[in-house]
Amino acid sequence: MKLLLIVAHPDDETFGCGSVLVHAAARGAEVVVACATRGELGEPAPGSGIDRASLGDVREAELRAAASELGASRVVMLGWRDSGVDGEAAAGSLAAADVEDVAAAVARVIDEVRPDVVVTPDASDGHRDHAAIRDATLRAVELAAVHPPRVYLWCIQRSLIAAFTGNPELGTPDDEITTVIDTTEHLDRRWRAMRMHASQVPPYDAMAPELQHAFLTADRFVRVHPVWDGGPVEHEFLPG
Repeated sequence: MKLLLIVAHPDDETFGCGSVLVHAAARGAEVVVACATRGELGEPAPGSGIDRASLGDVREAELRAAASELGASRVVMLGWRDSGVDGEAAAGSLAAADVEDVAAAVARVIDEVRPDVVVTPDASDGHRDHAAIRDATLRAVELAAVHPPRVYLWCIQRSLIAAFTGNPELGTPDDEITTVIDTTEHLDRRWRAMRMHASQVPPYDAMAPELQHAFLTADRFVRVHPVWDGGPVEHEFLPG
């Protein structure tokens, strides 16, 4: 069994989808992470001593270390630049790229890995790079020579992100979530991986303990393929 996680930036695989990786690896899946950018335009953590000129190198190294901690056997870098969060997206950045070009690159990874499950974030946090890699991944699934049997969008539950930010527009509506996985058993390992991203500050550090626990002890998804036909929420995204 193989899982391919496709993300936009270093730390998306851990701050967002860390329990997805360790859950799959713990159940015997081969786990591969594809990352579109090196996160060059991130904000270095206060006191880290990291300058922007070296941030891409640092964040790629953090990605590789954290992914390994979470059970990934390989990381594939797709080679676009971080787009940042506002202003005009620069040439060569992910948000400025033609979706067909990004999709073709993702499709090549899918054809090489031949995953049983593909996961990518659903971009309900509003970040343009997250939306770009989501759209490219969904298109890549169509372009790939071998279509993955299962495709999921990893979600941020709307009620939780609203409790944290006060913004009722962010996140995936609770009633659209199709799949919820209890990941409590992986919490310590996920925190170890998050601390490997020393150049960045996990958003969970700013949360009250009960909200932090709610975010980190479950992963939530919308199942894209096979198309969800209703019924009870499922509690596993791995086949078999």
